[in-house]
Amino acid sequence: MKKNTLIILTICSIFILHQEIIGQSETIELEIVDSLFSTSLEENREFWVKLPENYEPNGDQKYPVVYLLDGFSLQNTLETVYDNYWGHYLPHMILVGISNKNNRIKDLTTSQVKMRRGSSMDAETGGAEIFTQFIERELIPHIDNTYPTTPYRTLIGHSYAGLFTINTLINHNHLFENYIAIDPSMDWDDQKLLKQAKEKLKTKSFKGKSLYVSLAAEQLHMFDEKITIDNIMTDTSEYTLFARSIIDFSKFMESRTESGLNFSWKIYPEDLHGTVPLPSMRDGFIFLFNWYQFKTPEKYNNPDTTVEELTELLKKQEEIYLAHFGYHVPPMIEELLNGYGHMNMQMGQTERAHMFFKMNVHYYPKSANGYDSMAGYYEAQNDIPNALKFAQKAAELSDNEYYKTRIQELKNK
Repeated sequence: MKKNTLIILTICSIFILHQEIIGQSETIELEIVDSLFSTSLEENREFWVKLPENYEPNGDQKYPVVYLLDGFSLQNTLETVYDNYWGHYLPHMILVGISNKNNRIKDLTTSQVKMRRGSSMDAETGGAEIFTQFIERELIPHIDNTYPTTPYRTLIGHSYAGLFTINTLINHNHLFENYIAIDPSMDWDDQKLLKQAKEKLKTKSFKGKSLYVSLAAEQLHMFDEKITIDNIMTDTSEYTLFARSIIDFSKFMESRTESGLNFSWKIYPEDLHGTVPLPSMRDGFIFLFNWYQFKTPEKYNNPDTTVEELTELLKKQEEIYLAHFGYHVPPMIEELLNGYGHMNMQMGQTERAHMFFKMNVHYYPKSANGYDSMAGYYEAQNDIPNALKFAQKAAELSDNEYYKTRIQELKNK
């Protein structure tokens, strides 16, 4: 991990520690298991929602949303990746995991088949379009009406769900901006979707959309260890069709730069089909949100960088976010703005600290913690009247006893 990233993580830790000292006056439930009756599916469908750690029920901040197929079986994987990378690499987001455990193959496959890999298919198949209707007409509106969301969405799917993810991009790409297809079953129905994708990419624009595809390559052939990633495309057996389809699809996507699709793929030579979701989500998120990461982060940490330079850097970061999200977003999450403020206070860089605290109050006007930090800044400058003003504002926004105590402490000075 880069030194700059370590510094940023330390800054986040400063902010989190400050929050823990303040405490919470009430417990906010951040993980919810829910269900929705679907007229499309004619059944109840279970899903879970995880809200960001900085979520405030009375706040005005809205969040991008990540939708995870096979949501209950892959929940820990997604949460592990997200919890480790939000901040510098990822924005705060709402995570939604959709259950596919009852009739998974029907939900996620794109056409009806009677035979699969030389055996008859007993399960129902080909329900992807109906399942897409459920997501578009019922689940997304429910999430948007219940939680503070933005239209910037990401879809993640593994195996059959990876097939579904690519089908959504190719045929319903108005629903999501980002797609992660993990070891997708592109061999399904004699590569039907692969062939369709090649036709659509010739004429359809995918500008503004991003796709990351992964391939688990530890075992490419069930019975022949001589088959490697270097010679697999010369094999014609049914056993390698799965991997060959992903490679064919990915190389074609790479070649069609005129489609406007932001695309990347990766082979994982040491992973099996069942282990590849974890590294795929990690690498996929970093690729999809590469633009989100700070430009020249060392300048934020350098005490010689002037306030004017920092202000200009943050302005440019805000412009980048607007261009990608399509709506205005603060140039830093609250944790980092506040953390940089406290770090600069510790370094004796009071002008820089004031700039970060001031921006935090500006961008997060309903955060009691932001006003409390500004009160601490003025207290350190022996400006008690201004410290009291900001402490009182913090107390207006939160009924936490900590803020009332702070007011009394300042009045006693």
